[in-house]
Amino acid sequence: MQEGFSAQELARYSRHLNLPDFDEAHQKKLKDSSVLIVGVGGLGAPVSLYLTAAGIGTIGIVDFDIVEESNLQRQVLFDTDDLGQLKVEVAERKLKKLNPYVNIKIYPKRLEASNALQILQDYDVVADGTDNFATRYLVNDACVLLGIPNVYASIFRFEGQASVFNFKDDNDHLGPNYRDLFPSPPPPGLVPSCAEGGVLGVLPGILGSIQANEVLKIITGIGTPLSGRLMLMDTFDFNIRFLNVKKRDDNPISGKNPTQTGLINYNEFCGMNIISNVPTMTVTQLDQMVKSGDAFTLIDVREPYEKNIADIGGIMIPKGEIENRLSEIPKQGVTIFYCRSGKRSKSVVKKLINQHHYKNVFNLEGGILAWKEQIDDSLTKY
Repeated sequence: MQEGFSAQELARYSRHLNLPDFDEAHQKKLKDSSVLIVGVGGLGAPVSLYLTAAGIGTIGIVDFDIVEESNLQRQVLFDTDDLGQLKVEVAERKLKKLNPYVNIKIYPKRLEASNALQILQDYDVVADGTDNFATRYLVNDACVLLGIPNVYASIFRFEGQASVFNFKDDNDHLGPNYRDLFPSPPPPGLVPSCAEGGVLGVLPGILGSIQANEVLKIITGIGTPLSGRLMLMDTFDFNIRFLNVKKRDDNPISGKNPTQTGLINYNEFCGMNIISNVPTMTVTQLDQMVKSGDAFTLIDVREPYEKNIADIGGIMIPKGEIENRLSEIPKQGVTIFYCRSGKRSKSVVKKLINQHHYKNVFNLEGGILAWKEQIDDSLTKY
């Protein structure tokens, strides 16, 4: 247990202490608690800001990424001066300025099956701010194995959802976890990422604030957490619905007869390993082909507005239009697909090979970002 509060701390948290159902003992619970935030992007940014302001004793942040220009539309923890810096290092610096009474621990690495249990075991609650299915299942399973509540949210375009998983109430009743809601992941490429489908900038702020709210309720014991309920929010028409989530007997990690007793290969589980085996072309190879005057077809699968940000030429066929424009994609000669980072174009190449029997298609590895770093640094990085 940490020490009590100084006069400065009491003044800082006075609006909490003025609440009718919140007193110094509740604030002390926050000070004595530890929360791990997985991912400090759109969701993790507001979660980290509000939990730091609220006075959580120790906040851990796991993220391997750097701040990019496209982050600034929604990741309110960062600004233009932070571009190119590790997100966790920027977060640590800014959060300490926000509240010097909070201990910030950073993990500048990717959360993986090999390190998840070791990192999570030191925390009371986990806030999942990830943006991919493999890490969501990893976070869920690690929380189940360690007996830690998992505060979940996800966002897409104008919609978001949130819930509390693996929460044990005062009656020792353990609520459902993520695998009770989603037993298995969707097929790779079925659900677009925010980079592909877009996201309204304020949406992660709304959902991240809800996550922070649930974390505070879990730690202090006030209110009723979202355990056993999934909140679905559509900010376009502003509709909010709640779905009941029940525990499944066939849940592989927490059902009646569990078949999984440890962490697994989550990339393989989510089919991410399958998508990696596609023919690739490096930016250096493409540059050499251009200089040599070699014949090839270059296809840009980004959205039209992205062409105005950075462009290396070629035919524009957005990923969502590929199926309807197959006649424009030659089956003879070399055809190279590219996007911002190579992810969208990789899924396009895989689909053309597996479903439409193309044998001449290549993915530009690293996309526009790699071209900027290795070939033409005058391009805008977004």
